[in-house]
Amino acid sequence: MIKDTSVGVRDKRGFWRPNKKIDYGPVLVWPFRVWVFLKWLLGYPGFILPWNLLYICITIFAWMYLTPSIETMKTLSIDWMVLVFLRNVVLTILVVGAWYFFLYMKKTQNTEFKYNQKWPQENKSSIFLFKNQTLDSIFWTFASGVPIWSLYETVMLWLYSSGRIPWIDPSVHPIWFVFLILLTPVIHEIHFYFAHRLTHVKFLYKWVHYLHHRYINPEPWSGIAMHPVEHIIYFAGIFLFALIPSHPLHMMFIAMRLGLGPSQGHTGFDKIVTGKDSKVEIGIYNHYLHHKYFEVNYSDGIIPLDKWFGSFHDGSVEADLAIRKRLDRYKLNSNDL
Repeated sequence: MIKDTSVGVRDKRGFWRPNKKIDYGPVLVWPFRVWVFLKWLLGYPGFILPWNLLYICITIFAWMYLTPSIETMKTLSIDWMVLVFLRNVVLTILVVGAWYFFLYMKKTQNTEFKYNQKWPQENKSSIFLFKNQTLDSIFWTFASGVPIWSLYETVMLWLYSSGRIPWIDPSVHPIWFVFLILLTPVIHEIHFYFAHRLTHVKFLYKWVHYLHHRYINPEPWSGIAMHPVEHIIYFAGIFLFALIPSHPLHMMFIAMRLGLGPSQGHTGFDKIVTGKDSKVEIGIYNHYLHHKYFEVNYSDGIIPLDKWFGSFHDGSVEADLAIRKRLDRYKLNSNDL
């Protein structure tokens, strides 16, 4: 099996970091280089491949085969709303469960490319429901996360089907349709960044967002394990498409990104080993560092929002030292109050 030490370093405490520093896609850079941008957009791994294509395929399948008819959705009814909820429950179990089964139950690659060598199951802490991080995460995912996601999605499907918001025809506007598909992850990123910063406001962090930040050693089920108030804020990105001429597929794409994507972002692994000498990039080190240091890397890394607003951590030792000094100063100032 390929070793994580071939592309990174594991320290004495068992924490692994990649050798390569975190950087953003070549979108808002100058001078703008077309070839570099196209390679990032269409190459592998890149913006579309493999992960955005995966969520697009899930979205298309769900729209075509697992969503009630347009005629049915013209009227709000608990019957079809429950069907959408159950569909999302099943998708969550399949997608998040797959990450957890292979990486944390079968441990197919043991701790290779795992940022924190310890397993969350070993942490029997009273801060978690049932003194178990995994069960705590599953509880918040299904007790609040999936229901709020499904409620928002059903409201939007009703608004589209009843003609209350614009519904574009891809055969009439094919360029806009495809462009908006590509733009959807960017829309998601902008909303996520500012919603995320909002939940780090002192009051909201203390009473709401702290629940999610208990998972300093995240696992797939940690993805949308949040306080219900945070779910209300987080999934509100779905409603942005009520303001944009779009197709239900666009709205469902951002919903799938919001509902299923975080399991990938919280695997705790940098790469998935697929063969003796092959691996697939997950590209989540930036968000792992957010769980580790709390005040850095609020965005997913498509556009340089963290750089613009001074919250970027590039994964280097130098950035580690800088954030630790800043946190030490904050503690000293807090003690003086």
